[in-house]
Amino acid sequence: MAPPLLLLLLASGAAACPLPCVCQNLSESLSTLCAHRGLLFVPPNVDRRTVELRLADNFIQALGPPDFRNMTGLVDLTLSRNAITRIGARSFGDLESLRSLHLDGNRLVELGSSSLRGPVNLQHLILSGNQLGRIAPGAFDDFLDSLEDLDVSYNNLRQVPWAGIGAMPALHTLNLDHNLIDALPPGVFAQLSQLSRLDLTSNRLATLAPDPLFSRGRDAEASPSPLVLSFSGNPLHCNCELLWLRRLARPDDLETCASPPALAGRYFWAVPEGEFSCEPPLIARHTQRLWVLEGQRATLRCRALGDPVPTMHWVGPDDRLVGNSSRAWAFPNGTLEIGVTGAGDAGAYTCIATNPAGEATARVELRVLALPHGGNTSAEGGRPGPSDIAASARTAAEGEGTLESEPAVQVTEVTATSGLVSWGPGRPADPVWMFQIQYNSSEDETLIYRIVPASSHHFLLKHLVPGADYDLCLLALSPAAGPSDLTATRLLGCAHFSTLPATPLCHALQAHVLGGTLTVAVGGVLVAALLVFTVALLVRGRGAGNGRLPLKLSHVQSQTNGGTSPMPKSHPPRSPPPRPQRSCSLDLGDTGGCYGYARRLGGAWARRSHSVHGGLLGAGCRGVGGSTERLEESVV
Repeated sequence: MAPPLLLLLLASGAAACPLPCVCQNLSESLSTLCAHRGLLFVPPNVDRRTVELRLADNFIQALGPPDFRNMTGLVDLTLSRNAITRIGARSFGDLESLRSLHLDGNRLVELGSSSLRGPVNLQHLILSGNQLGRIAPGAFDDFLDSLEDLDVSYNNLRQVPWAGIGAMPALHTLNLDHNLIDALPPGVFAQLSQLSRLDLTSNRLATLAPDPLFSRGRDAEASPSPLVLSFSGNPLHCNCELLWLRRLARPDDLETCASPPALAGRYFWAVPEGEFSCEPPLIARHTQRLWVLEGQRATLRCRALGDPVPTMHWVGPDDRLVGNSSRAWAFPNGTLEIGVTGAGDAGAYTCIATNPAGEATARVELRVLALPHGGNTSAEGGRPGPSDIAASARTAAEGEGTLESEPAVQVTEVTATSGLVSWGPGRPADPVWMFQIQYNSSEDETLIYRIVPASSHHFLLKHLVPGADYDLCLLALSPAAGPSDLTATRLLGCAHFSTLPATPLCHALQAHVLGGTLTVAVGGVLVAALLVFTVALLVRGRGAGNGRLPLKLSHVQSQTNGGTSPMPKSHPPRSPPPRPQRSCSLDLGDTGGCYGYARRLGGAWARRSHSVHGGLLGAGCRGVGGSTERLEESVV
């Protein structure tokens, strides 16, 4: 019985402790030590009674719910310095007794709202040394009441879940140093009465909002729970917004001013209070007066200077604050945009710039030029709808019978996407400020406006819809008689036209292909003919140079220019008189004599042809006094 019992005990011990780990059973607690073991994942056979589990300095990359299932007694979990990039939802869901969780030195980029769900009694959470850029707002909700130590230092955080941090009444230590935080919400630490250390070192804070937390000094007699505050390494802007902090006269070290230039580099607590000053707002430039046509976009601009940067507001003509809506947008830089202006938008607008040092105002006048609307007043407020303005204007003009005396409006040169609108000069007695073209199509009921200078009498419409019917009307805008009058408008005429249907792409492509093919064919024929002609010349020249038989002349005869040569007269045979010696420089291969001038000239052209194609004869003329390096000709 002894050997089987021993084997059973060894088997149970092996199952309780993973092979690469070391297990320590101290009293009633079990510690599983698996640090520096080269693990790629959490061992699946960890004893579920383990109280302390150390998995630091391994190569674990991801965590999931099966890794810690049923480990309800686990109190301390260390996963430091691994390669963890992802934590699945509710990976720690069964760790209801967990008090300490170390996840520092990993590669976490984001924590979701369910990544840390489960440990409702967690007291110490260490997330430093990761690559966190975002922590979901509800990531800490399960342990808000129990957490005492939170460390998210050395990450890439610009925002942290401030609402959750501000609701941790038991929090003692908060480390937010070495992040990218550039602002703190006002009063975010007001409820943290137990906080004893706040580290904001090396962030991007230019200012700090007043908070009762900072008034607690290090002196235990002055405050029952002193606060150690560190905010050095931030680009503090030492102006009147930080005067409240300067008046606390805290003994913290290494805080310096980064701006304004006069205080840059100076010790924060050594700068006198009188130098923490601000500059009141000053309106640098703004829109004086703006005129727009009804229905167009209006942009009002206002720029202000000051220290700190002023906050911009707009007040409308009805003395109400203008906020963002579906039709108007107020931007932080002082720009106000009204998308579609109406008659009710006209009036005086006030731009207000404020900062802690004061405020400044500027007045902007907006005038909306009303457009003519025909007799159709079925739309809301007596205004026609977007699709019947041109039609109603044309109907009204036809009913009044004024089109006979007015110049006609014509649309010519109509294509699938364009058309040329032309009109006459009109009556000289009526001054024109500008022309306005209104048109819409059967494909789109939106009315389109085009403004044309008074000096023009034609306008090219582009980007039209192919194969659509268009209604178009032309109006003349005359200058107002007085500053308070609206612009006078009159109808010059209307026209109806239809765009051509769209040309199929295949026809144009086929014509392009046929044209290219024809060009290539003609070019090929020409090149082939040129090659045949060149080869013929080469063959003829080579035959003339190599196949000519040497001829000897016994008598000199006259040559004619294309006529019939006369019969030579018979002479008694006699010895020829001595002939003068001639130099021969155009020898065609006969070393025994020279030919006539015409024949020698033809031979020279044949030799030149051979020279061009590499077939120049090697023999030269070697007559009396002849030389291969000298080329000349004697004429009798």
